[in-house]
Amino acid sequence: MAKKSDANKVAVRTKTTWKHAFKRDWQLYLLLLFPLVMVFLFNYASYPGLRIAFMDYKPAKGYSGSEWVGWATFQKIFKDPDFIRALRNSLIFNIADLLVSFPMPIILALILNELRYPKFKKVSQTILYLPHFLSWAIIGSVALTMFKPSSGLVNIALMNAGIIEEGIPFLNEPYHWAVTYLLIGVWQGMGWGTILYLAAITGISGELYEAAMIDGAGRWKRMWYITLPGIKSTIVTLLIMNLGRVMGSNLERLTALGNTQVKEFQYQLAVYIYAKGIGNNKFSMATAVGLFQSLVGLILVLLSDKIAKKLGEDGLL
Repeated sequence: MAKKSDANKVAVRTKTTWKHAFKRDWQLYLLLLFPLVMVFLFNYASYPGLRIAFMDYKPAKGYSGSEWVGWATFQKIFKDPDFIRALRNSLIFNIADLLVSFPMPIILALILNELRYPKFKKVSQTILYLPHFLSWAIIGSVALTMFKPSSGLVNIALMNAGIIEEGIPFLNEPYHWAVTYLLIGVWQGMGWGTILYLAAITGISGELYEAAMIDGAGRWKRMWYITLPGIKSTIVTLLIMNLGRVMGSNLERLTALGNTQVKEFQYQLAVYIYAKGIGNNKFSMATAVGLFQSLVGLILVLLSDKIAKKLGEDGLL
């Protein structure tokens, strides 16, 4: 009986503590309510609208007046040569982007972690993070000006240094554009991705480094045998999340850096959705392609998570 009464007291105390915490921090809960409502509205409340993909949707007729066509929209899309071209370009560029951009935040975090001058480290972090907060419209306008074949700052500097004789068409020729497109993406995103890895590195016990230094391990060995294994779970989690974006594409980035001379490579799923779907008032087509992207991304996340768990990692789910 005494044990039961003690358990009841603990339960009562727990409930009272939760109520006390709510009364004490009700202002914080109130502030949290707005972003939660926004997340619900834009991420979950819109799910019923996915039925547009299975309808010949007309905005004037609404859901009830539009004709139900089933899989006809998907069949039409998969037979469209423009969709095949956009899908191919999206897969090629997203996989290349993943291979090029994913390791860079890891390397950058390892370098920043080894810096021993706090002020220089803070300044370096700030400079590297800033590109993430710039819109692609700004980045695109600056890039198009700097990389002009004849009057761009980069080509002028290279020609004055005697490295090249003619200007390189960085953003005016498809294959040069592809390389420049990927490298600008790395520059824009690597600083922000570094934050997560630096946060994971701070969780590694300093005693491990001290023990390694006593045993004579140099800086490179400490990075290889302590730092990298210590952030392995973070690397796996972010890799799984990035694999889910392999089917995606950024319309703002493509339009900011693209032009008619590189249309063949620029034409990806985001451009296809906007040009053939939303631009032509074919909302069913746009929704169907978006749903296809999401489903493939979900499948990739689940598969990669399952493979990670089989390899002994924690995974994402």
